[in-house]
Amino acid sequence: MPKTAPPCSRRTSLAEHMASLGPLLREWLPRQRWFAGKDRPVADLGLLSMTELFPGCLHLLVHAGHGTVPAPGGAPPAGDCYQLLLGVRAQPSPRLGRALIGQVSEGSLAGMTVYDALHDPRLAQLLLERLRRPGGAGPLRFEADPSRPVPARLVPRLLDAEQSNSSLVYGDEFILKVFRRVQPGVNPDLEVPGALARQGCGRVPAPVAWFRTSHPFEATLGVLQPFLHDACDGWTLALDALAAGDDFTAQARELGRATADVHLALAAAFPAGTAAENGRTATAMTERLTAAAHSVPALQPHVARLRGAFAALTTCDAGPPAQRIHGDLHLGQVLRAGRNWFVIDFEGEPSRPLSERRSAHSPVRDIAGMLRSFDYAARQRRPWRPEWARRCREAYCAGYAARAGWDPRKKHGLLRAYETDRAVYEVLYEARHRPDWLPVPMAAIERLAVRGD
Repeated sequence: MPKTAPPCSRRTSLAEHMASLGPLLREWLPRQRWFAGKDRPVADLGLLSMTELFPGCLHLLVHAGHGTVPAPGGAPPAGDCYQLLLGVRAQPSPRLGRALIGQVSEGSLAGMTVYDALHDPRLAQLLLERLRRPGGAGPLRFEADPSRPVPARLVPRLLDAEQSNSSLVYGDEFILKVFRRVQPGVNPDLEVPGALARQGCGRVPAPVAWFRTSHPFEATLGVLQPFLHDACDGWTLALDALAAGDDFTAQARELGRATADVHLALAAAFPAGTAAENGRTATAMTERLTAAAHSVPALQPHVARLRGAFAALTTCDAGPPAQRIHGDLHLGQVLRAGRNWFVIDFEGEPSRPLSERRSAHSPVRDIAGMLRSFDYAARQRRPWRPEWARRCREAYCAGYAARAGWDPRKKHGLLRAYETDRAVYEVLYEARHRPDWLPVPMAAIERLAVRGD
């Protein structure tokens, strides 16, 4: 058993703990894939809460500020709140590898080695035990569905594919998503699957356990769900089909049906019934385009025509009523197990405010996200196969229409606007995080701007 840090003294202030950990975190945080502020300097770090989850493991909520001027009303400078689980031990270990954050040189934890606790199988198992036995730890609350017991001693492994969060798989039976970027309120990835389970929707794995905090604000911190160990994500399946020269239209049609099933269940679980406000939507889309063009000069020659796609929203068919949606639907957010499609990751676009992600939107937004994903997949092969993407788009919309009772292809102006908005988002994302991928959404921008189809 490794020697760990002594229990945190309650007499030590958060400021003193941050003074001890700050130099290490200031270097380590921007290197993490889930850190959202890579394009902005970290002006300040503040420790919002710190809880000893169990001996040798500290739970932190850290505010990373990107400005020096406080916001109106005395709020902290612009920035983000991040959830960290830190392992703390007296003796370093070569087995820590890339989980190592460093050795604290001064302050309350001087001399201790600090690392990302999610990489430590022992600490990951203790975290599962917390979820198996609901209760509290300081401001943290662990809760569970009593009808879905979780076995003990499940072997954990940390998934390597996550970007905006971190996920642990336990014994190929359950998956725990730990939200890294935390915002006040109930996270949709807990709220939505729970509501859909109560609707009897079998397209979404239901929450089994979760944990949250009440300080410095109410927020969801993590969700445990069944793990579909025999499933494969839609992105991988699409790329495999392209590589083999296989048709994907049957799968795309069934995926359209699955999307409609989820939308129908969402409409029943979260009654909204409001008419789509296309004027306000067009304004928001135009504002996002203006901001993106300021950051990515390649967009600027197309701005005028793209604005036309958004302006057309005010005169085109309003489409279906606004409702709760997925918010970030693409081939990587769906799983196929056997002959069935499942939809996962209802967190929405993490860069958008939680209040916006929990509000009602046109279901066309989700459809546009999936249509853009078919185009992304097709462009991974050389030469590009536009006919493959076109057939998938047609099949997906046909499957959706068969289940939903309305056809997205007949909402041309609406669909074009939402596809354009999604492509603008992709341009900004790729420019910031994956510059080599920028030509993919830029090709869509050129098509949507010049051809207008």
